[in-house]
Amino acid sequence: MERTLVGIDVGTSKICTLVGQVDNQGVLRVIGVGVVPSRGFYKGGIVDLDAATRAIGQSVQKAEQVSGYTITEAYVGLGGSHIASQNSRGVAAIGRGDRPVDRDDVERTMENAQAVALPHNRRVVHALPREYVLDGQSGIKNPLGLMGYRLEVEVHMITGAMNAIQNLVHCVENNQISVIELVVQPLASSEAVLSEEERTMGVALVDVGGGTIDMAVHIESSVWETLVRPIGGNHITNDIAKGLRTPFNTAEDCKIRYGHAIPSLVSESEIIEITGFGDHSTSTISRREMCDIIAMRTEEMIEMIAQEIRRSGFDGLLPAGVVITGGTANLRGLRDLAEQQLELPVRIGMPRKLYGLVEAINSPVYATGVGLLLWGMQQEHAGSDIGMGTNETGVERILSWLKNLLPGE
Repeated sequence: MERTLVGIDVGTSKICTLVGQVDNQGVLRVIGVGVVPSRGFYKGGIVDLDAATRAIGQSVQKAEQVSGYTITEAYVGLGGSHIASQNSRGVAAIGRGDRPVDRDDVERTMENAQAVALPHNRRVVHALPREYVLDGQSGIKNPLGLMGYRLEVEVHMITGAMNAIQNLVHCVENNQISVIELVVQPLASSEAVLSEEERTMGVALVDVGGGTIDMAVHIESSVWETLVRPIGGNHITNDIAKGLRTPFNTAEDCKIRYGHAIPSLVSESEIIEITGFGDHSTSTISRREMCDIIAMRTEEMIEMIAQEIRRSGFDGLLPAGVVITGGTANLRGLRDLAEQQLELPVRIGMPRKLYGLVEAINSPVYATGVGLLLWGMQQEHAGSDIGMGTNETGVERILSWLKNLLPGE
């Protein structure tokens, strides 16, 4: 029986709604795409609830028109600089070692790992097991059915600000759409662009969006680090707009059409025409001069990525290097510049295993949207195994989050 999934990627620059259909063989085909400019968002956060609600509604409406499907529920990407992570450890006694580990044991261990003190305004979005340890034996990915006395788990917890989570849920629900689950954006992007070999060997996924850089470090097929930093492609555009004294939209167009992260590869004699403020008069400028502006900010962003990798302590554990995705990944020369600065293998992450409207979404821009559909496929396929990674479904978590906000609770 065919199933239909919907992913809504809510970003600073764009809102993308994708509708996917999964056939009996488990093949995902994208049958609907709705992309509109973001409104009411800044650095991944909501600053105007009404504008954000309308923008999400417009994106959903476009996807419905293309797919012919009425959207009533969706997996929604969660981003913003409020996202943080920490690691924790949980332990549970199995008994006298005369029975195998069952699902209740795993869930008790996960619950104990999440019993950490958090600020009252923060909630756990994902609790991801890095590895299980059974009676001192480490490296276990799935302990179910194994015999033992004591089960331990190392968990990577991703948390978010309660108000930001609630605001996003409200914006989606105001369009009569139920949120199945909120998925932190770098995790969704990872689903779309990383191979299993990269995850196993060690790789850093870097999603450079309009307002934020999202990063997820994968080692031994588990997530070991996630972070979001409030800098992105819009900062490059702002630098161009200020440096060339041109409107933001003009600067964005120039960045896309003529931008390059390595100015020395651009001819000194090449001239481009730009539109200024006021009476919209045009002027000319050296393309290399504009690329110099781009390079300064891009080098700063890559150095920030390098610092975060070093700070995580995993810089020597990433033989698969760095995979860059997101809208800014399309900037010419970015891959080569990143490879030079990071001294690691770097590739641009394109959505993988695409079927259906491939031409419309075959770009790093759509990595998170495609990843949300793939995440939904995995959750549906896992069924009751969802408890291995988290103790509640997305809907249950959201309901408990909202319940905690009510007066008297």
